[in-house]
Amino acid sequence: MACVVEEVAVYPVRFTSDEKKALLCRFLRYVKINTQSDENSTASPSTECQKDLARLLVTELIELGCKDARMDEWGYVYGTIAANLEGPSASRVPAIGLLAHLDTYFGTKGDNVRPQVIEHYEGGDLRLPGDPTQVLRPETEANLGRCKGHTIITSDGTTLLGADDKAGIAEIMSVVAYLQAHPEFKHGRICIAFTPDEEVGRGTEHFDRAAFGADFAYTLDGSDLGEVEDETFCADSALVTIEGLDVHPGYAKGKMVSAVRAASALVSHLPEAHLPETTEGRESYLHPYDIRGDVTKVEVKFLVRAFEVEGIKARENDLTRLLEWLGRQFSGVKVTVTFKEQYRNMKYKLDEDPRVVEYAFEAIQRQGLEPARKAIRGGTDGARLSYMGLLTPNIWAGGQSFHSVREWVSLEWMAAAAETTVALLGVWVEKALG
Repeated sequence: MACVVEEVAVYPVRFTSDEKKALLCRFLRYVKINTQSDENSTASPSTECQKDLARLLVTELIELGCKDARMDEWGYVYGTIAANLEGPSASRVPAIGLLAHLDTYFGTKGDNVRPQVIEHYEGGDLRLPGDPTQVLRPETEANLGRCKGHTIITSDGTTLLGADDKAGIAEIMSVVAYLQAHPEFKHGRICIAFTPDEEVGRGTEHFDRAAFGADFAYTLDGSDLGEVEDETFCADSALVTIEGLDVHPGYAKGKMVSAVRAASALVSHLPEAHLPETTEGRESYLHPYDIRGDVTKVEVKFLVRAFEVEGIKARENDLTRLLEWLGRQFSGVKVTVTFKEQYRNMKYKLDEDPRVVEYAFEAIQRQGLEPARKAIRGGTDGARLSYMGLLTPNIWAGGQSFHSVREWVSLEWMAAAAETTVALLGVWVEKALG
């Protein structure tokens, strides 16, 4: 389908083979830079290594024409592409933001990444060379079968790959490169940002909403081809502190109060129906993900997740009742819990202006793809940004098996994400000027 904006914008947008190769080269360059965040750090960013990639991206953005590209003291990268519309048209088109995050997951080894490129994947199992026990199989990797004939990128099986979210970064950089190479493609003002510490829930902690300057935005941080994610979990954290009494174990009868045993009982008595490993779809969960301490004191960290605020409260009530039981079972322990709000379902905000999702769907359709609306069993920077007044749904970036040594991505799905993002910029122009 051809659609004309000032007789220049034609759909579908298609990258040349050289543009796809450049996308691949960018991605391989980025994943080799360790950018793991650290949830136990109080610094911002939580790790200095994230700035290594940030500095490289600033240099590349400047080379691609974003003369104002810069990294701030917190490790955020910002840059803009001026509108190339003539006359008053430029002011009528909203400024569109594109974002991805710099950091990779802290829980799986992420340094010394050795990416593997499999061209023309023929189907069947993919054994990862660094660890022969790590095998990608179509029966367990549902989308692998959909990518037969594609170029597949994996790690060597000893580290994560970093497609979450360096695929999104490479795609955005490829969009910038495409617009530089195709000045005939008309667009409004485009605002670029790369954020640190998304994986530790602090990706917007120092985000400068005013300096960014976008009216609407999109994160490129999803998985499957054609997906637009317009819902996230509502998210709280819970910190449970259990205090006991330590004495010499040889003389502990009737005296010792073990915080370790109480913590063990707490975790073992969590409701089986509301754990991450027993839930899917729109089901909520309580997730004990970190335990540390000794007989005297143990801290247990929980994630509390549900798509509705009511579900969050239900899971927190479950935990509160369990802690009351724990206090009765272990006489002498002192148990406290602190709940902290992290983010809320971005759909509550996105519904205030449906265009931001509807235009993404239209761009996907113009590219000849089938759009799929998805709710994320997790969160993105877009959730917090939406509550900061910047409506920001999530577009797929292509990565699969995030946070795992079996993480992989299809180059073709990455290219489709970048092409669709270009088309989306054109849709905003058409709708504003139509």
